[in-house]
Amino acid sequence: MDRFEGWIAGVGTAGGLRAVVGHWPSSPLGAFTDVMVERPDGRRILLAPDEDVADFVGATYTFDETRLGPVSHVAGIGEHRVTTADLELTLRVGRRPPLGWLLRAVPRPLATAPAWIAAIDAVARRVLPGVRTVGSAGGGRREYYGARDLHRVTAASVRWEGADQGPLAPVSPPVRFGFGSTPRSPSLVRITTLIRHTSPNTRLASDT
Repeated sequence: MDRFEGWIAGVGTAGGLRAVVGHWPSSPLGAFTDVMVERPDGRRILLAPDEDVADFVGATYTFDETRLGPVSHVAGIGEHRVTTADLELTLRVGRRPPLGWLLRAVPRPLATAPAWIAAIDAVARRVLPGVRTVGSAGGGRREYYGARDLHRVTAASVRWEGADQGPLAPVSPPVRFGFGSTPRSPSLVRITTLIRHTSPNTRLASDT
């Protein structure tokens, strides 16, 4: 089973652009950051730092286009900045809502256990419409999202291809990259992502 440790941030903008940032300090692919962008017209674009990341993420989620190039992530106090050739994104991160405290209270071994993640999927869908904790990762693989903490994103500055996308807005309509969306309210979620393989031929090269 491949294990990715990091966080996911999902934001919407008044201009209709929605972006999902994945920052993974620990993964079978090494440390990396990638961004999934859905434009107002529905076009889905992956911004990936290299071909290995693009190949793996592209086999797990659905995109209309992939763009390769450096993806910079810089974290400060209450702030995250992500920069690519096409995207300039600054997030202001606020306090934990009650759900964040609840997720933080679950012991890590339990929160990252596939059986637990699958069991709470129905609850997640009711509490956070559009959100799923388990589903298909393509190629006969199974993906599990073990959320361990959550903070609200309180403000964002987003420029796409040089154009300001306006102030922060809900992630609406939901993004359509995979089996589930991010929370509708812009959020930063600490997460462990697990991908279970049903065939040895689908494992990452780094596992062999």
